[in-house]
Amino acid sequence: MSEMVLIYTTFPDWESAERITKHLLKEKLIACANLREHKAFYWWKGEIQEDSEVGAVLKTRIDHWKKVKEVIKEMHPYDVPVIVRIDVDKVNEEYLQWLIDVT
Repeated sequence: MSEMVLIYTTFPDWESAERITKHLLKEKLIACANLREHKAFYWWKGEIQEDSEVGAVLKTRIDHWKKVKEVIKEMHPYDVPVIVRIDVDKVNEEYLQWLIDVT
């Protein structure tokens, strides 16, 4: 059985978050996405920046990791987007089976 991974990334706005997430869903590269707006503080070009961002937790199979990462890099409006893979140690079997079935 395939392993599940979470992919975390952020977007500058709802439009880009929804556009890229829906593309990944239509391509069956992810099973689900959770989007939340949050405040972001970070270094950029020598200064501390403060912005609103939309954080995304994307749920998928490990064998889709590389393709999801490629699509995000290709479509993302940021010069340097964060794309983090979080390996899932444990998940209930019913959810994992659903995830596999829809992707």
